[in-house]
Amino acid sequence: MKKTVLITGGAGFIGSHLSDLFLAKGCKVICMDNLITGKMKNVRHHLRNKDFEFIKHNVTKYIDVKERIDYILHFASPASPADYLKYPIQTLKVGSLGTHNALGLAMAKRARFLLASTSEVYGDPQVNPQPESYWGNVNPIGPRGVYDEAKRFAEAMTMAYRRYHKLDTRIVRIFNTYGPRMRKNDGRAIPNFIGQALSGKPITIYGSGRQTRSFCYISDLVDGIYRLLISKEGSPVNLGNPNEMSLLSLARIIIRLTASGSKIAYEGLPIDDPKVRRPDISKAGRILSWRPRVDIEEGLRNTIPSFAKK
Repeated sequence: MKKTVLITGGAGFIGSHLSDLFLAKGCKVICMDNLITGKMKNVRHHLRNKDFEFIKHNVTKYIDVKERIDYILHFASPASPADYLKYPIQTLKVGSLGTHNALGLAMAKRARFLLASTSEVYGDPQVNPQPESYWGNVNPIGPRGVYDEAKRFAEAMTMAYRRYHKLDTRIVRIFNTYGPRMRKNDGRAIPNFIGQALSGKPITIYGSGRQTRSFCYISDLVDGIYRLLISKEGSPVNLGNPNEMSLLSLARIIIRLTASGSKIAYEGLPIDDPKVRRPDISKAGRILSWRPRVDIEEGLRNTIPSFAKK
């Protein structure tokens, strides 16, 4: 029988690529999104597909789906600093009430549940790279705390449902991911840098630019998410690219690939901005036989044209 997959936040960047993946695998996909940060254009190419259904709904309200569901992937949440600083209360509510409602639906449908968590649960880490065993260094009352703590709470609630209700759950901790369908103004480094480079504006770097990030291409990430979903692993798993680079190096690569005349402009570092970010993916390699395959230049060459069209 055809599997039915519900993806909350399904019109977002990652959620829409997951819709592509599950439809290609012959599943029925129910995409649920309130479109605060998700965009219909991300899933419009599926609207005539009989195996695709879009439901506009805020998951912080009770979720009612009549049909059978096999898998629930909970990806609903603002995910960039620009978004969760603009929508702090909504971010906290979707991480708490939204996760509670999605878990309740999984219980009612006896569905496997996968939570999209984040590397932000590690905060500004004092350990590099970050393994799943690291408990993090998070400022709960800082401006980024609305996202960090919402995801940490979501993880705790997911594990409580697993232990108390014996619900079949998975948790993925997603590190920086990029690719087509990212919003040009979403506030993250790659969309910012590409947009500025294509328009010839100065590329804005906060702080010295020596702070590091690790960037995973979207096709690698969704492959890892699928592998985790069909695995038996119930504890959190990091997914990301362990090839660490400075933001200054990233900016220079984008300037070169876009043949831009943009210069670098430095501004003050935001509060609680992490100095390093690099996943330890040894667990994903061991359990899921997963590793990223797309290097940064190939991924950026695939991504830049989608911004040129905007």
